[in-house]
Amino acid sequence: MISTTDPHRNRKPRNIPDAEWEVRCQLAAAYRMAAKFQLTDLIYTHISVRVPGRHDQFLINPHGWFFDEITASSLVKIDVDGRPVDDDRFEVNAAGFTIHSALHQSRPDVECVAHLHTDAGMAVAALQCGLLPLNQISMQFYDRVNYHDYEGISLDLDERSRIVASMGDAHYLILRNHGLLTTGRSVAEAFTRMFYLNRACEIQVKTLSMGQPYTLPSAEVCEHAAKQHDDYAYLDTVHLDREWTALLRLVDREGGEYRC
Repeated sequence: MISTTDPHRNRKPRNIPDAEWEVRCQLAAAYRMAAKFQLTDLIYTHISVRVPGRHDQFLINPHGWFFDEITASSLVKIDVDGRPVDDDRFEVNAAGFTIHSALHQSRPDVECVAHLHTDAGMAVAALQCGLLPLNQISMQFYDRVNYHDYEGISLDLDERSRIVASMGDAHYLILRNHGLLTTGRSVAEAFTRMFYLNRACEIQVKTLSMGQPYTLPSAEVCEHAAKQHDDYAYLDTVHLDREWTALLRLVDREGGEYRC
């Protein structure tokens, strides 16, 4: 587990176990980062994480809060049926529950799920070609992104099985005409995957907007680059630790209020 940079500043309620509080702080920080990088859609979209030691409970943002307001104690703990656990102060967005519960129920390897509606992500989600390997950032996703066809706002619980089928064992899902989704073994991994997936979409939008011919490396080169990234980012978590610690310093410089 990657620690917050200054644990003495945590203001943990006595009724929350230490392991859960640490995860709450990580998730609240991710919401603040998403706000800072302008990855939000007002009060909509979500990042969720499993409660440590539980496969039937996860934490998610309260409906009606901006991402830059989220704190560790305001996160809502719900079970896989959408019922609040221990605290019913806040409501949870129904569409967010549908998408996130689908993956928390079906993927024991997934601790965190991020689903965002960014401009660039929704733009690429509307393209028939999907995400193209146009640059070094996008090549890390080469042949590693799955797609899910749009079915309307995700309020129907029976869509969960189709989301799971579309996702398979991948860590990246583009919901067509909708947005982006990433998973991870930690909040840090899911968030940084989302950051770079959205960055790849931003670069694609800018590239295609120039209206000029573009070049794509061969399939062999793209797969080689993707495998290099797999080895660098997935097998050696030192780099992720450094990246996440730097991101925590970024939000801590603004006061660290997310840890209350």
